[in-house]
Amino acid sequence: MAKRDYYDVLGVNRNASADEIKKSYRKLAMQYHPDRNPGDKEAEEKFKEAAEAYEVLGDADKRLRYNQLGHEGLRGTDFRHYTDVNDIFSAFGDIFGGGFGGSIFDEMFGGGQTRGRQRSGGPAPGSDLKVRLKLSLEEISSGVEKKLKIKKWKHCDTCNGTGAKSSHGTTTCPVCKGSGEVRQVSRSVFGQFVNISTCQQCGGEGRVVKEPCQACAGEGRIQGEATIKVSIPAGVSEGNYIPLRGEGNVGRRGGPAGDIIVVIEEEPHAAFTRNGDDVILDLLISYPEAALGADVEVPTLTGRAKLKIEPGTQSGRILRMRDKGIPHLNSFGRGDELVRINVWVPTSLTSQEKELLKKLGASENISPKEGDTSAHSEKSFFGKVKKAFS
Repeated sequence: MAKRDYYDVLGVNRNASADEIKKSYRKLAMQYHPDRNPGDKEAEEKFKEAAEAYEVLGDADKRLRYNQLGHEGLRGTDFRHYTDVNDIFSAFGDIFGGGFGGSIFDEMFGGGQTRGRQRSGGPAPGSDLKVRLKLSLEEISSGVEKKLKIKKWKHCDTCNGTGAKSSHGTTTCPVCKGSGEVRQVSRSVFGQFVNISTCQQCGGEGRVVKEPCQACAGEGRIQGEATIKVSIPAGVSEGNYIPLRGEGNVGRRGGPAGDIIVVIEEEPHAAFTRNGDDVILDLLISYPEAALGADVEVPTLTGRAKLKIEPGTQSGRILRMRDKGIPHLNSFGRGDELVRINVWVPTSLTSQEKELLKKLGASENISPKEGDTSAHSEKSFFGKVKKAFS
């Protein structure tokens, strides 16, 4: 069955802003949310369809690719096809900033705890951890696998995470009778109201510990350290993050583990400045090299390479080295290396060198002529930089 146009799914036009797309998706998510349509398969399918559409149109890069190539343009990208509503609950933590202040579902349903936990009658999951990982431009260019040492809550081996001294150390909560929630019924002239809240006695677990484990004091977890591997793809940028599912703090008394969110940071480079997927190199050359031309060696992210300087190259000129930049994330190709030429002016000369320069200065081809608009001018310099970076 052919997929519907994502703009039609969300009911927006192709020029819709990011806020309009989010607003439309929020409305559909509230309308077709499974909690509001129990047992309605049609509503569930529309809920999944809207989530898939928002994942594409809510992401600038995916939206651009979809606008250019349609559904075929999404092949080979990091793209989810939702088959179960629980996939949506786990996935939207990334799309809407899970672990960094909540998601759209938190705003709509007061959740904040939807992913990976039962609403009642079970232990709550542990919290997420955020780790900042600094990478060099060389590591970003090639991709890298890193080992992270993380201090976190781990299961207590003594009680196997139960928090109880023995297998008979827990009992059913006498307040909620094992349900993990307490119902309060009230009546008014408008009818009967049922207020459901988490049981305060057991914290929603349904069971209470009567004989706590001495190793963890009944928590079911202890502080520990773990070494975790994370694979960083080539082409990541400052602020990108990678979720490691189930690697965060474990919950109390058997609660599932949260996630680790690895946030990418770029280390300053001694030679290069990043501009998108291009890298900029400022290269100093001598006056003879600029006037006569030369073949010079320059650094790149993968080693050294030769660069041809044409005769008469002006200070401020941008030379482009194709495919010497950073790979495009989740797509083919890579950026370029932009070499910005700077002609070095000597500051210490011998008397003989001064005499030679004076003789050269008398030549009509050495000094600039009136009205000459070379790349030495500020306007020309910034014009070339702007053109090279566009």
